Amino acid sequence: MTATTASTPTITDYAKSRHTAKGYDSSKTISDEHLEEIRKLLQLAASSTNAQPWHFVIAGTDEGKARVAKATEGLFEFNRPAVLDASHVIVFASRNELSEDYLLKVLDQEDKDGRYDAPEASKDKMHGARKMFYNLHKEEIGDAEHWLDKQVYLNLGSFLLGVSALGIDATPMEGFDTKRLDKELGLDAKGMHSLVIVPIGYRDESKDYNAKLPKSRLPYSEIISEI
Repeated sequence: MTATTASTPTITDYAKSRHTAKGYDSSKTISDEHLEEIRKLLQLAASSTNAQPWHFVIAGTDEGKARVAKATEGLFEFNRPAVLDASHVIVFASRNELSEDYLLKVLDQEDKDGRYDAPEASKDKMHGARKMFYNLHKEEIGDAEHWLDKQVYLNLGSFLLGVSALGIDATPMEGFDTKRLDKELGLDAKGMHSLVIVPIGYRDESKDYNAKLPKSRLPYSEIISEI
């Protein structure tokens, strides 16, 4: 008799299984191997024109998580336990602007990584195109900061799906004092601002009621048009 093997999970299996965890087991810690995968997820995410206008703070010590948790005091106290009990907390931050020096840094990194080795690739054209899109949002549309923030949310989406594939739970939060956190972590002094904090780790079955609830989404007919 041939033994049957479990089928390999599909990407939609992870999309179905992931949820916003409501409580963490503080005794469980993410492995160094998975932490390296998490760093890669943050680094490799897509962004418009490859501008990568983000910065991430990974809090993995009790002291680090306590510093992040300061931003939940008061109005957002309900988010404090997850920040403190999770294995790690990721702060997703966006740049306030794209300076010429920063744009050149991105361009030089692309050059070092071989992006312009092909004959049809042009370093000057890429620099011009990236500046054009940024200046379009900065000078004509007037939503440059919002446009940069949206790139960080692109990263967040792929991050949540990615950690789910690693068997790691996550809780994306906008409920915190952004100004307090920016000052605490020195983000404001670096020309950046926090957008989301994401505790990650392994859920506590006794606290995470959301894990037992069925996933609810609008039907295809409401959200998809095919032409």
